[in-house]
Amino acid sequence: MINNVVLVGRLTRDPELKFTPNGAAVATFTLAVKRNFTNQSGQREADFINCVIWRKPAETLANYAKKGTLLGVTGRIQTRSYDNPQGQRVYVTEVVAETFQLMESKDVSEQRANESNETAEKRKPTPPPLPKQETDPFAQSSSAIDLPYDDLPF
Repeated sequence: MINNVVLVGRLTRDPELKFTPNGAAVATFTLAVKRNFTNQSGQREADFINCVIWRKPAETLANYAKKGTLLGVTGRIQTRSYDNPQGQRVYVTEVVAETFQLMESKDVSEQRANESNETAEKRKPTPPPLPKQETDPFAQSSSAIDLPYDDLPF
């Protein structure tokens, strides 16, 4: 039997890192993976795929990948079930990631994060401007400031 999955997509949120009672790290995350075709209106849709990764790779992923990071994942599909508090059986299908690869450089990730932060800042209402301070706080000080050479940063 073969159960292999290869995905390339962007994280929809920061990975959520937890530890089992035995101390094993486990991170859960969701990848947005664009489809290879367009819908009737000409736009590409995406699938949102739940993933889980264990142990050291989980810790590494949580430390280096953030929301929006382009990520390559290899693993397998797994289906599990549990009974919820209402007594209903719930089935969960997810990708159990074995390895991952950051698909863009740190500089590109930071630039994209900064751009999205700037866009978010533009959407925030701007506070009213503070009144201008007309006086220079150093204008009345006519004496030179005496600083020892040890305090200079160069």
